Amino acid sequence: MQVLVTFRHIRATEPLRQYAEGKIDKLLRYLHRPIEAHVIFSVDKRRHMAEIILTADHGTFNAKEETGDLYSAMDLATSKVERQVKKLATKRQTRKHAAAAPGGEPEAVAAPRASRPRIRTERVAVEPMSMRDAIRRAEAADADLLLFHNVASETLNVLHRRKDGSYVLIEPETVER
Repeated sequence: MQVLVTFRHIRATEPLRQYAEGKIDKLLRYLHRPIEAHVIFSVDKRRHMAEIILTADHGTFNAKEETGDLYSAMDLATSKVERQVKKLATKRQTRKHAAAAPGGEPEAVAAPRASRPRIRTERVAVEPMSMRDAIRRAEAADADLLLFHNVASETLNVLHRRKDGSYVLIEPETVER
């Protein structure tokens, strides 16, 4: 793999180049077939910036940091790229091994047509109530779903509480074919 180090508006120093190459080498253990790494150091008055562009077989990772010191900017940019690379590596690992069963035998990805999915039946008492009453009942029961008979529309409705706390009212609609 090729590591390019570019210095903009500053004099190139060998210790800084070696420091950058050492940091990039530590990132390589997480990558599958790295292609190129480009590190750009630049100084603008008192702003010291380090930018890393890392190209690998399955993506490009970028990070740019600005501090008062080039070494600390390089450290921060490296940690950003490391988080990105680790995230991709764990994502690929979980997807790759998701089909494998704990015993090591591959699990069937698609269920055979002969078998039917398991369906759990649950009986629910449906009470007539207004929309406000339904929201109060859902909040009191700390339920994410509430099936009720809406007195305003005279239909069965489902009230769904989303993760952000907002509510969605699901109303049936008859479709003619």
